[in-house]
Amino acid sequence: MSSFVRQGSETISQNQRGLVAKRYKTITRAINSEFWNSISDTQHSLYVGSYGRGTAIDTSDLDVLVQLPKVEYDRYDSMRGNGQSRLLQAVKNSILEVYPRTNVHADGQVVVLDFSDGMKFEVLPAFMKEDWYGNPLNEYTYPDTNMGGNWRSTNPKAEQEAMKKRDASSNGLLFDTCKHIRRVRDDYYRSYHLSGIVIDSFVYDAIKDWHWCINGEASTQPAGTYEGKLLSYLNQIQPYDYMPFRLYAPGSNQLVDGDNSIVCLRKVLNYLAN
Repeated sequence: MSSFVRQGSETISQNQRGLVAKRYKTITRAINSEFWNSISDTQHSLYVGSYGRGTAIDTSDLDVLVQLPKVEYDRYDSMRGNGQSRLLQAVKNSILEVYPRTNVHADGQVVVLDFSDGMKFEVLPAFMKEDWYGNPLNEYTYPDTNMGGNWRSTNPKAEQEAMKKRDASSNGLLFDTCKHIRRVRDDYYRSYHLSGIVIDSFVYDAIKDWHWCINGEASTQPAGTYEGKLLSYLNQIQPYDYMPFRLYAPGSNQLVDGDNSIVCLRKVLNYLAN
């Protein structure tokens, strides 16, 4: 594999995307039937994570947010002893109605579906936040069963819009860079940890005004200059691996903890730049 970022390379086939969509709709319909008394296979759900941001390179980690009615939040929040865990179990049971032979289990904040063909879904049940007047916001509250149970917040739509806008202004360079870093990670540094949100948040900040040449525009930079700039930016904001590595998610500006990813990210960027 070339160490340089490549333009316009798609890695998930249309057949795979079709299967993802089919399973996504089946999961959505099952949860809507249980919690909304609806047979819709599209309402109350959206792709999130790398797949939702447009930077996924495979189908081994597909994140889906499914919105539940506020009355369910009130019910599980009022329970004693980790109502968040009970909520995940209820969502898991609704999915088992349509996928009884699939490995379905709760894990921390999500319900995981491990399909036998290697495709994996992580379903995040969530509740839309409202302002003081009861108007819906684009932010969500979701359960975390760790440490006795608590609630966390996420704003995936803001992240997706920010990523899409910057990718357009870079003529596709943002998404191509995020995908290329994932490929290098998976091909050469699989034993290390480097999360998708750390990759996307870092590249979103580091890309600055770089873009693929547009309409016959000639590049004035030697090959590898851009990759070197990415490494230089990391060295500038994080000179030492032992320092806390903090990023902010695109659009939502939520804090992203990169401590477990910094070693691998530096290795990948060194590979790209050398």
